[in-house]
Amino acid sequence: MGGKVLVTGAAGQLGREAVLLLEDRGYTVLACDRQEMDITDLEQTGTVIGGFAPDIVIHCAAHTAVDAAETDIDAAYAINAAGTRNVALAAEKAGAKLIYISTDYVFDGQGERPYHEYDNTAPKSIYGKSKRAGEILVQSLSSKFFIVRTSWVYGKYGNNFVKTMLKLGQEKPLLQVVHDQKGSPTYTADLANFLLELMETEKYGIYHASNTEACSWYEFTQAIFEEAKDILGLKFTAKLEPCTTEQFPRPAPRPSNSVMEHLSIRTNGLTDLRPWREGLRAFLAELKD
Repeated sequence: MGGKVLVTGAAGQLGREAVLLLEDRGYTVLACDRQEMDITDLEQTGTVIGGFAPDIVIHCAAHTAVDAAETDIDAAYAINAAGTRNVALAAEKAGAKLIYISTDYVFDGQGERPYHEYDNTAPKSIYGKSKRAGEILVQSLSSKFFIVRTSWVYGKYGNNFVKTMLKLGQEKPLLQVVHDQKGSPTYTADLANFLLELMETEKYGIYHASNTEACSWYEFTQAIFEEAKDILGLKFTAKLEPCTTEQFPRPAPRPSNSVMEHLSIRTNGLTDLRPWREGLRAFLAELKD
């Protein structure tokens, strides 16, 4: 297809994956991280986006330090709310489509069933509230938007749960992992592929996009160990034990149910992501290479 795409948060795990995939597919890409564009600066954001005149903006930049956000409230809102407004305004002025990457944390996480795209949001953490504020600003300022909520993201670039567990599993005698929070792990390569399919359409709206099927963090860790033994031939010393959220109190509340229903993907005839365990295997095979 070609075309010009600007990616914010281009040094992050999803941003980096998206940039490389876009370049691979022949798009002209402007990869922006804090050095290239400070999204909290309205004028600078307008100048950079206006100067490049993209067809599409993929907005991955975010304040994602979930626990730190509980005390540094202003920073979370400056980036996730005001920063998103700045990107949305500049994208709209440039006539660009906008993809805003959001999160399962916009829900309270107390529901029994998987969350639909248009279920009522009720974020409990500052991170979730500030990301929800970003969604509202995107909806009110952009005429061509996709809000893509995802969960439990990991990939080749940056630090994440899978890499941490691979390391700790080989170093620690005992690993306790929470078994009372369930969700869907999402491999950045699969998510980036979905974003590329989505951005070529005019099927605007809110999407839930994660790898399909669900597990607890404990079950996810079990799978990481099983698959890594098989694919990478690693030896794990750690004994794995399930524990409760209460045993490990954190400043920010964690959703006990992060599972999201992919209603919009189905009703818009788009390609759903593969099951999470297949994504995990693909990621480990990539690590091996």
